[in-house]
Amino acid sequence: MTLLVLAALVVTGAVLSGSWLLVTLAAFAGVVLGAAATRITHTELAQARRDAARDRAEQAQAYRRLTEERSAEHASYVSTMAERIAERESALAELQDALGVAQRRAADATRKMNAEARRADIAEREGERVASRLDEAERTAAEAVVLVAELEQQVDVLRAELESVTAAWRTAEAGRRRA
Repeated sequence: MTLLVLAALVVTGAVLSGSWLLVTLAAFAGVVLGAAATRITHTELAQARRDAARDRAEQAQAYRRLTEERSAEHASYVSTMAERIAERESALAELQDALGVAQRRAADATRKMNAEARRADIAEREGERVASRLDEAERTAAEAVVLVAELEQQVDVLRAELESVTAAWRTAEAGRRRA
């Protein structure tokens, strides 16, 4: 900018002097000073563009690193969720097996209780002995019923946890697919 102002002052001074030789020299000096100013501006613009390109490259590298970190975190989260789901499914299968066993025990105890009741009606003489067996069968049935209720409650809790973990996993999986 200073060079252009200097060139304008030189040309203005030469024109005011009225000498064609000075006007010609001032015009030549104005062109040289304008060319120098243009070259300086061009150099500054090129440097600014190189600086901006370097900044964009650094920013792209930072985003790449951030994306790699997020991908690693997501993979770790998916792995953790898959393990938790597998654990919950395994526990659920075990509880279902235990529930089946407890139900069979309850059914067996109920059948025994019914058989003992019929025998008590038929054989009054063996009443004392049958009464003790009946008490034993009732206790076993009560324990089995309590055990079945506890196992059913545990199965309900595990199903709710499984649904929660499965929903979280599906949400994370959908987020990963969108990314």
